[in-house]
This record gives sequence, C-alpha cells and structure tokens, in this order.
Amino acid sequence: MSYNSTLDGFCGSKFWDSNLTWYTDSPELTPCFQKTVLIWIPCLYLWVTALFDMYYILHSKERNIPWNLLNISKLAITCLLIVVKFVDLGVTVHNSSQDDSIVYNADYYSPIIKIFTFGLSATLLYYNRKFGMRASGVLFFFWLLLILAGLPQLRSEVIRHYQMEDDENVKYNFISYMVYYPLIVLMFILNCFADLPPKDTPYKYEKNQCPESASGFPSRLTFSWFDPLALTGFRRSLTDNDLWALNPPDSSIEVVPRFDKFWERSLMKREDSNGTKATYSKTSASVNFKPESEKQPASILPALCLAFGGQFLFGALLKLINDTLMFLSPQILKLLIGFVEGNEPDWKGYLYAIALLACATIQTLLLAHYFTRMYLVGMRIRTALTSAIYRKSLRMSNSARKESTVGEIVNLMAVDAQRFIELTAYLNMIWSAPLQIALALYFLWGILGPSVLAGLAVMIILIPVNGLIANRVKTLQIKQMKYKDERVKLMNEVLNGIKVLKMYAWEPSFEDQVLKIRNKEMNVLKQTAYLNSATSFIWSCAPFLVTFLTFFTYVVSVDNNKLTATNTFVSISLFYTIHLPLGLLPLVVVSAIETSVGIKRLNKFMNSDELDDSAVEHDPKEPNPLLIENGHFSWGAKDSDPVLKNINLHIPRGSLVAIVGAVGSGKSSLLSALLGEMNKVSGRVNTHGSIAYVPQQAWIQNATLQDNILFGKPLDKHKYNNVISVCALKTDFDMLPGGDQTEIGEKGINLSGGQKQRVSLARAVYYDADNYFLDDPLSAVDSHVGKHIFDKVIGPNGLLKSKSRVWVTHNVSYLAQTDLVIVLRDGEVSEAGTYQQLLEKKGAFAEFLLHHLSDAERTSPEELNEIKQDLETKLGSEFHNKLQRARSLSESNSESDQTAAGDRAGSVKRRTPDDVTQNELKEKNKLIETEKTETGSVKWGVYKHYLMSVGVLASVVTVLMNLVLQVFQVGSNYWLAEWSNDETMIVNGTVDTNKRDMYLGVYGGLGIGQAISSFFADLMPYLACWRASRYIHALLLDNVLKAPLQFFEVTPVGRILSRFSKDIDVVDTLLPSQCSDVIYCAFEVLGTLFVISYSTPIFLAVIVPIGVVYYVIQRFYVATSRQLKRLESVSRSPIYSHFGESITGASTIRAYGVTQRFIKESERGVDHNQSCYYPSCIANRWLAVRLEMIGNLIIFFAAVLAVLGRETINPGLVGLSISYALQITQTLNWLVRMTSEVETNIVAVERIKEYAETEQEAAWTIAGSGPGSTWPETGALQLERLSLGYRAGEPALRDLTCAVPPRDKLAIVGRTGAGKSTLTLGLFRIVEAMSGKILIDGIDISTIGLHQLRSRITIIPQDPVLFSGTLRMNLDPFEAYTDEQLWRSLEHAHLKNFVKGLPSGLLHEISEGGENLSVGQRQLVCLARALLRKTPLLVLDEATAAVDLETDELIQKTIRSEFASCTVLTIAHRLNTIMDSTRVMVLDKGQLVEYAPPEQLLQDKNSIFYSMAKDAGLVN
Repeated sequence: MSYNSTLDGFCGSKFWDSNLTWYTDSPELTPCFQKTVLIWIPCLYLWVTALFDMYYILHSKERNIPWNLLNISKLAITCLLIVVKFVDLGVTVHNSSQDDSIVYNADYYSPIIKIFTFGLSATLLYYNRKFGMRASGVLFFFWLLLILAGLPQLRSEVIRHYQMEDDENVKYNFISYMVYYPLIVLMFILNCFADLPPKDTPYKYEKNQCPESASGFPSRLTFSWFDPLALTGFRRSLTDNDLWALNPPDSSIEVVPRFDKFWERSLMKREDSNGTKATYSKTSASVNFKPESEKQPASILPALCLAFGGQFLFGALLKLINDTLMFLSPQILKLLIGFVEGNEPDWKGYLYAIALLACATIQTLLLAHYFTRMYLVGMRIRTALTSAIYRKSLRMSNSARKESTVGEIVNLMAVDAQRFIELTAYLNMIWSAPLQIALALYFLWGILGPSVLAGLAVMIILIPVNGLIANRVKTLQIKQMKYKDERVKLMNEVLNGIKVLKMYAWEPSFEDQVLKIRNKEMNVLKQTAYLNSATSFIWSCAPFLVTFLTFFTYVVSVDNNKLTATNTFVSISLFYTIHLPLGLLPLVVVSAIETSVGIKRLNKFMNSDELDDSAVEHDPKEPNPLLIENGHFSWGAKDSDPVLKNINLHIPRGSLVAIVGAVGSGKSSLLSALLGEMNKVSGRVNTHGSIAYVPQQAWIQNATLQDNILFGKPLDKHKYNNVISVCALKTDFDMLPGGDQTEIGEKGINLSGGQKQRVSLARAVYYDADNYFLDDPLSAVDSHVGKHIFDKVIGPNGLLKSKSRVWVTHNVSYLAQTDLVIVLRDGEVSEAGTYQQLLEKKGAFAEFLLHHLSDAERTSPEELNEIKQDLETKLGSEFHNKLQRARSLSESNSESDQTAAGDRAGSVKRRTPDDVTQNELKEKNKLIETEKTETGSVKWGVYKHYLMSVGVLASVVTVLMNLVLQVFQVGSNYWLAEWSNDETMIVNGTVDTNKRDMYLGVYGGLGIGQAISSFFADLMPYLACWRASRYIHALLLDNVLKAPLQFFEVTPVGRILSRFSKDIDVVDTLLPSQCSDVIYCAFEVLGTLFVISYSTPIFLAVIVPIGVVYYVIQRFYVATSRQLKRLESVSRSPIYSHFGESITGASTIRAYGVTQRFIKESERGVDHNQSCYYPSCIANRWLAVRLEMIGNLIIFFAAVLAVLGRETINPGLVGLSISYALQITQTLNWLVRMTSEVETNIVAVERIKEYAETEQEAAWTIAGSGPGSTWPETGALQLERLSLGYRAGEPALRDLTCAVPPRDKLAIVGRTGAGKSTLTLGLFRIVEAMSGKILIDGIDISTIGLHQLRSRITIIPQDPVLFSGTLRMNLDPFEAYTDEQLWRSLEHAHLKNFVKGLPSGLLHEISEGGENLSVGQRQLVCLARALLRKTPLLVLDEATAAVDLETDELIQKTIRSEFASCTVLTIAHRLNTIMDSTRVMVLDKGQLVEYAPPEQLLQDKNSIFYSMAKDAGLVN
C-alpha cells in the first residue's frame, strides 16, 4: 500500500506487519508504528481539544489560584519532561553525525513533536491556574492517552534491553524511557486532583459550597464527589443544611439577566415586525393602531435557545459520540462468537472481552454527563421562566389579570415551566433516534442483506399508528389538564370559603360539584390507560415482528441461507439498539408537542397587556404633587366604557382630601387611577414623590406582624413604637401570645377585619411616603379607635399632617376637618370644594350629609351643634323634619373589632415576661404549623394502603401476566439459539425445508403469545392504579370537608391545595406507569440472569457478590434520593404561595414601589428549590454510573466465562447470553430508578393519607335520631352552663346560662375579645361545647347531626363570601327553591333591579371570590341567602366593614320587616342598631354580666351597657 511505503521511508523500517501483530501468539507492534502513530495520536488530541480549555479560560469569571505544591510540581515535571525530550533530540543529532549510523526522520520528529506538545500543556497549566480552572479534563485525558500509547513501547524497550544488553543505543533508550514513563504516570496521578480555590471570585457563597468544583477530574467523571452526601443521606435524614449552595452559573443572578437580554431582543423584534400599522381617520382625529389580537406574539423559544443553547449543543456532542459507540458492541460480539466457533489464540478472546467492557464504560460516562448537562439546561430554563412569569404577573394590566385566575397563573409556573426540565433531557432524541436507526440498518444490511427491508417496513408502518395514538393521548391530556384546572380552582374557593360552607351546611353540594369534575377527569384517564396499553402492545410486538419477518424473509428468499449464531445474535443485538430509539421517538415528539402547548400558554401570558407605566407621569416641576386633568379611565380593555369621566383634580402638597359618594360611585377607582392601575382612555395624570397605599381590603402577608408593618424597611425602634401606638395596635399586640412576632396566617386569617386594616395602615405610616392614598381605612374599626386614628394619624394634627392625603370615606363626622371634599356620583365629580362651600350649595352634598347627619351625634355636642346650625341656617325649617327622619334610621359606629385575635389564637394571655427571647416567642405562636416532611423510608402502611386501594386480585394477576410474558420472551430467543446451532439443517448442500418451517412456526407462535401477554401485563396495572386514584381522591375530599374549622386555620390553603393538585396528579399520572415499569423491569432482569446462568452456570458464583453491591448502592441511593425529593417538594410550595400572595397584592406592591424586593424574594425561593433539585439530578447520575458499571461487569464476566468455556459451550448460547447481557445495563438502571421513583412518588399517597386521616368533626347527619322536618318551630334558645373554648386552653366563654324566648330579638354586646363571636360559633357547633349545653326548641344540639343543625339556622356572616359560578348557585346550591322564590328574596334584599339589569339575570357568572360585585352588593347577596332559607332562628354577625350607611340601612330595614316572626341574635358592633331589641346580653371577658331589656340597663348608671352607650354618645 502506498502510505506504507512513504512511512517505511520515514522510519527506515517496516510500518505495519500483520504477522508480527495479529497472526501470532505473542502480539507486538512494529518500532515504526510506535514512533509515529502512538506518538502522534495523543499529541494531536491535545492540540485539538486545547480549544475547549481556551473556551473555558476565556469565559471564566474567576482569577488567580494561589501557587501551591500541586500546581508547582505539575509545572516542574512538565519542564522535566521537556528537558528529557531535548536530551533525546541531542542524542539523535549526535548519532546522525557519526558516520556508521543512519538516522531517519521519525527519530527527529518524535522528540520535537513531544517538546511542543509538552510546551502547550505547560501553557494550559499556567493559564488554567491564572483563570481559576481547578481541574482540566483535557489534560487528564492527554496524560491518560500518553500512558496507554506508551505501553507497547515500554514492553518493547524491556524485551530489547534483555536481548541486547551491550548495545549503547539500546541502553540509552532504555534508561531515557524509564525516566520518561514514570514521569507521565506521575503527571497523570497529579491530574487526578483539583487545585485550590481561586483567590478572586465574583461569587459569594451563602452556605457550604458544592464539592464538585473542589474535586478532581476522575471524581467528576464518576460523580464520586457526591459520595459524602449519599453517605449522610443513608445514615440519617438529610436536612436543608446538608445541601450545597447552587453553583453560581446556575443561580438566578446569572441566569435571569442572560435570558432577559435575549427576551428583550425578541420583544423589540416583535415591535418592529408588527410595525405599528396605524390608520389615521380625519373624522374622529384619532389614530387607530392595529388591534392587539392581530399582533404576532413574541415567542420565548428563540430567547431560550440563544440563552442556553451553548450548553445544550455540548451535551448533544456527547450524545453523538455515545450513539456511534453503541454500534461497536454488536461488532465485538460478532468477533467473539467467531472466536468461540474458531480456534484463534486465547489472548484475542480476552481482548474482545476487555473491548466490550471499555466500550460499555465509555458509553456509561458519556451518557451520565450528557444527562447532567441537559438537566442543568432544564434547570436554568426553569429559573429564567419562573422569574419571567413572576415579574410579568406584577406588571400585568387589570384586564389581562382578569382573563386568568390566580390558580391558572400559578399553574404556568408549576406545570409549564417544569415541563422544560423533563423535556430537555430527551429532546436530542429527535435527531439521535433516526441516526441510531440508520446506523443499525446499515450494519444489518451487511449481515442479512435485503431481508432487512421486511423488518424496516414493519417499523415504518408502526410509526404513523403510534403517531395517531400519541395524538389522541395528547388531546386527552389537554382535556385532563382542563378538568384538573377546573377542579383545583373550585377546591381553592371551597377551601377559602370553608367557614361559610360549614355554617350554611353546603359542603355536600360542593363535594358533588368537585366529584362531577373528577369523574370527567377519571374518564379521560381511563381512555389514556387503554391507549397506553395499546402503545405498549405495539412496542413489545414490534421488535419481535421485525426480527421474525426479517429472519423469515432471509431463510425463505434464498434457499441456501442458513441462520448461524453470528448473524442471528448480532442482528438481534442490533435490532435491540433500534428498539429504544423507536420507542422513545414518538414519546419525545408527544412531549415536545405538550411543551409547545405550554410554550403557547406562556407566550400568551408573557405577551399579555401590561400596565402602562407612562399613564402616570412623574414630573417634579408640577406645583401640585397629585393631579388629574380631563381624565377618562376604564377598567379592562381600551375600548370599554369609562368608569370615571371628566375627572379634574388638583391636590396641593400636604392637604387632606376626602372623597365621598354612594356605593359604586367610583371612589376606589379614583385612587386606582392615581396609582396607574386603570386604563387611561384620555387625559393626564401626574404624581411626584413616594406613595403609600391602604387598600379597602387589607392585604396581609404570611409573615410576622412586625414584618408586615416594616414591609422591608429597616427597624427603627422609636419610630416603630410610635406608629404602633398611633394606629392603636398596642393593645392588640399585648393580647396576642407572641406580640408583634406572632405569625399571621395566609390572607391574615387569624386577625379580625379591624386589626387587618390597622396593620395595613401602620405599614403605610411606617413607610413614611410623601403621598398617602387611604381607601376607607376606618371602616372596620370601632368609633373610638377611629377617632383616635383620625386625630393621631390622618387628621390635621396627625402624624401625616405634612403629607398629601387622599382619603376615601363614609365617615361624615370628620369632613369638617378636611381641606377639600370631592363628591362622586356615577363616576363623575358632582361637586368639589371645602366643607363650608359645599354646604352653601345645598346640592348633592347637603343631601348626603342629612342622610348621615346623626352619624356625627356621637362626636362632642359642640361639633354636632355646629353641623346642625350649618344645616339649619342653610335649609331652614324643613331641617327639623328631615333630621328626625334621618335620626330614626341613623347608625352610629361604636365597636367593631369582631374577634380580637386574642380569642382566636387561644385564650387571651398577657404578654409573656420580657426574658423570653424573640425566637422562642416566634416558635410559640407560629399559628401555621410547619409542613411535615416525612423522614426515613416510606412506611409499609402506605404501600399497604395503596395496594388495598388497588385491590389484591389485580396485583396478583399483574405479576402473573408479567411472568408469562418473560417466559414467552426468553423462550423465543432460546429457540433461535437452538435453531442456529442445528447442524442437521443442511442435507447434501441444500436446506431441509420441513425442519426450517417447523422452526419458523414455533418461533412465530411464541411471538404471538408474547404480544398478547404484553398487552394484558400492561393494561392490568394501569386499570388497577386508576381505580386506586379514584378511591384515594374521594376519600381525601370527603375527609378534608369533614375536618373541623380549626384544621383550616392552622393549615395554609396552599398546602391543602397541593394535595389536591400536585399529589393527586402524581397518583393519577405517574404512579401507574411507574408501577408497571418496575414489575416489567424486575422480570426482565430475572430473565437475563436466568439466560446467562443457563448458558454458563459458573456465572451463578458472580451473581451473589454483584447482587450485594447492587443492593447496597440501591439502598444508599434510595435513602438519599427520597429525602432530596421531599426537600425539593417542600421547598417548592413557598415559591407558589409567595407567587399567589404577590398576585393578590400586586396593586399594593406596585403602589409602594417594592416590586424589586419581591422579585428578589421570589428568586431566592427558586434558587433554594433548585439547590434541592440539583443534588437529586446528580444522585440519579451517581446511581447510573455505578449501576451501569455493575451491568458492564456482568457483560465482561459473561464474555470472559464464554472465552474460558470455549471448548464446551456452543456458539448459539454465547450469542444468546451476551446479547442478553448487553441489554442488562439499561434495565438494571431503569429498575432502580423506577423503584426509587415509586418510593418517592408513593410519598404523594402518604401525604394524601395524612390529610385523609385528619380528625373529623361530628357526624353530619345522625340517622334515626334527627329532629322533625319542621324543627325548630319557634326558635326558642336555652343556654345551660355553657363553656366554649378554642383548642386546648382556657375557655373563651364560661358558664353561660340564659333563655331566649321565641321571636325575641337578642343583642349580644361586649368589648373586643369578650367572646361574642365565639358564642355564634358555638351555636353552629363550629366550636364544640367544653361543658354545658345549648338547647333549641328543647332539643340539645349536641345530640343531632351537624347538618341537621346548621341547615336549620341561618347566619348572615360578617365577611360576605361568594363562589365563582352562577348567582343562582350562590343563593341555592342544592337547587331546592324555585326561580320565583329566588326573585322574591332578591327583591327583599334590594338586588332585584340590579340582577334584572344583568344580561344573564340569575345565571350571571360571578368571578372568583365575587370580585365582579362591589362589597356592598356581596353583603346583600348574603342577605338574600338568609331570606331564602328563612328559618325561625337567625344569627346576624353585624357587618361593620366596607358597608356604607345606605346599604346598612337597607339591611337593617329588611331584617326588621322580614324576620319579625323569628328569633334574631345580633352580634352588635354599633349600639344604636340594637336599641329597639327586646333583650341585651352583655359579655365581658367570657362571662355573662348583664342580661335584660336595654331600657332597663340604661336606667342603671353602673351597668357596663350604660357606659358603652355613653361612649357611643347615645346617652348624655
């Protein structure tokens, strides 16, 4: 050959000699080959791969690793090597100058090449140190290659030294090589360790740094740096403190800006491409932009690709190398079978065995690192998206926000962003699968010729079939997602309104609604199960059909074709390599489609309208800090009707402006307009200075009270205490067990309305802004507290006197002290001016005042007289008649702080002594119990619970079917081995066709059995698990609804919801497939071990130690992995609850301008979650590397044993056993992964089980003992020595005894925390009596079912709760009343006209939480509910907050007329509503102190009632 001759000349000797190397018992390489190829390969490798190191060096952000022993010795040895090579070169030159010896080029080139290469390696060493790279893979592999390539020469030098001791040259070469070789071995060893950390780094580490960077390269290759964590996890349960900090490149700080850069670019592009195609119309003189809907949304995909594509491509490269290596094993197998058949020297057999091992090991490492890379990319994508979604949700406009519920937006983050992680790992299959298939076919063609086409045809036919099934599954999944969303949304409302549901006894209706949706969902899942089994059936048929048809065609087409061991088993192992990519391809396509649906949802969300930042200008030159000129504003889209029209507003600095008007006149909207929350249709808004905002419904975070008030500002003790005292929170704090360190539940669940509003106000005051927007902050507080707050905070002498204040109010008495009063009517300013000016006008304002005049009667008489005189002078004589009328209807606020948090959070303890530390305090009064993370292995009880739900029979049948399936599979392959070994097939040079047909027939029969059993083996577990998940959900739902109310107070809604969404989803979709996989894999492993042991029985000796190692690794892994998964899921819920909280409080967050802080908090949460997720990815790889090494050892032993037993074993069995062994690595890995997945996901069952076993309240109905259907006829009420209390502790009410005759109107009064609300809770048995009893109509209520009780009493609760659904459903969820009755109740509740005006009337859709009705209207809907039920006993928990006086009057009037014949218990917050009641019950500190008609109590000047009335200004 030509290249031989050129190289022969180059070396001066023969380059390649097959007789010397291959056909011999003692192989050797020619000296020429050693001097050229073996030297060039490592050196070439380094020059090429140095580019990778260059890339890392250029991109590194760290600098300067200190000089130390390790890197100095590396550099020194490299220099030594260069010296050695220079000496070699000198000797060569010296030799060439001697006449008698000829020196060839090769002898010059090899030292020169090495000198340069070592020089390069020294340079890399130096720069790696300078740029902070602690371990270089490139150099590690370079030294490894040098060692391997130097082995043949080492052998030759030693042999030559012994043969020709006297030759000078030989002596020198030997000594020089003996110096050189140990040095490269030493270099290799040094390269196994990592350098010290760099001195200059931009990253800060909060907790222990990830050991990955500190570990050497071999440790990184095999993930050994994970060992300590695995060990810790095995010894004890892992906690947050055991985890490492995220690697800086994966944290939000690095990832988010990177994504943002490209996303901004996409948005710019979108603006350009959609170029504002505007049309200008003369008539209306306005520019019409192209409607939003036609714009092409910007996609997040390109931005993601650009930001994270580089990492992904590197991973793809690893995958490519791995795919090519896959086809090496079958080729080696071919050689090995040939070796067993023939009689080559033994060393070749061992070479093949080692080659199999090496090939498999390299594949293992490549795949492991490929997956690590991919998961990292997935993690980064998730971090970027989560952050992007979070920031977008804080910028969304109101119309966009209304399009999707909080639940749906949280789902984007929880589900769609999560999908990316799952997809990235498999996305490369889209190109890798076709590549693998093509390569396999190429090799198969070489073995079997055109017969391959028959098998290929089957595959091609099956792909569209699978496509169809996959598509169908896809639509089903979308359907299931839709139902799941619906179900979770409904659950969310049920849980938020649980108190009302319990009081109305409405749970069964809502339970039915949830189950209805659930049933639809289950039907979809059932169809999916059938389809999945069909797919699996096709997949287990496919490989068999393919092999069968191929062999069939092969033996039938040409008569003399005979199956031999070689072509049979090499083909089978090649077909097996095709099997996986073919199976994965459709799944990946489906998953990609799913993700693309997710991307569409994300795009829609990311492109939705944002609030227009430019709507509000911030021009500091304006004289007035707040101004609106000709403002028209709308909620919703640009073209909807404006809610506010012709607004002109100039608010001077430091003035107090009151905004008054009836309900729905647009007062709150006006504040929103100033904040930039509304769509500005036209006009101009300008504000300058910082802003603090107190919304109408206080937004309280789930944090301590102090954190809620500080709101991110540093604590200034003096200022803080001052704020607390002016906002009248001091006493409340003293009553709370933990003072201001008390943790507040979600949405402030353990504070009363008044407390929430005061905390919200305190937050604003502490914030110390320039402008204050106060949306009726005094509505929910007692009148004396209100006065205190007005004087000390809002009023002209208050803390805020120098600030500009815009104050929406229903409170007339303070109007005289304001600088400007603005009267709104139907979204327009009907009048504006000072108090005096408006009175002069005798217009809308005077009417408004008259209406509410007597509201002022409780302020000091002089003031009152002033107002009276003002009006009298303006209105004359009609004044008196009007005033009389107004007074009779009048209201007066006296006491409103419904429950103090004191009686809600256990008995009222005084502040604990000062020596208790803050932290102890915090621990003591955490209302919300921390989420339990179960530790240790999952209890056997959980499996038992799940298996019982699945059913014993189903479990047994599943196992049996899998056993049958394996028997068929092994059988058909064994039959092939028999067939290929049959020497008698060929008779006189032709094939015996009868025998051939017999073999074919049996083979076909076995295959059909295999296909059928596979269908059932797959369907059974799916159906069984389906049944289980149906049962589990029903149980959970039933038990949660039956839990007592206390349970919901200590458990955040998010946590219960995650049981219904995340955990049920796991049980629905993940567990079935994982269970079926575990069973299938287990049997496959058993099958493989059986086959190998059968062909080489000595293998049984190897099984035991390997099995032990396998088990140990599996236990280590499962323990650690499960804990990591648990930590990860616990750290995930705070992200979502913080997200949900931020969406609800978005307007407050924006108003205060603290968006950045919240974004940072969210990112911190995500980083914490990722730092739990990353180790669990690594754990999987750690496991994979170790398990696959075990699998590789099995292959190695199978091969070595075959070589040892070559005399006794037939080639067919060798083929069978090794082709099976080649499959075992994947299966073993998969088996452990799946068992641990099942163990991890069964946690979902465990968490559901925990909530399905919460303590239950009493039975809903007690059969047989219930009261008659007409009970209670009269509504007479008796309390006998009743004591009530929350949880364990002192009772909140002690020894109450009294009787309320039928039709009485009883008013219950008392200061905050006296136990008024506790009494109503006791009536409804929300709180069970500690002792004593309550009788209604003579029946002890503790003897009847809860629903029998609750459905016969009516309550009008303090906070109106509505559910999303129709108005009709909100009034009558059981559909027990006719439309006529509904209309009548609406009429009495003064809602008839409103509902008539709605386009869909009674079927008007109410949005989540009743957002689309005003608070007053919601209150009236609650009144309508009560009117509809009209029971003889009515409890009225007086609504104090948010109801303006008109609505309140309506309610009072209706109650007086409609419930005249009922017993009414009123929990009064304002005394003059109850002056006409028949009796008053005065409670104080949980005891009944006075019980008499009001007139009688007023006679007694010492009574508590008298002093309260005096405070309220009802007696002079």
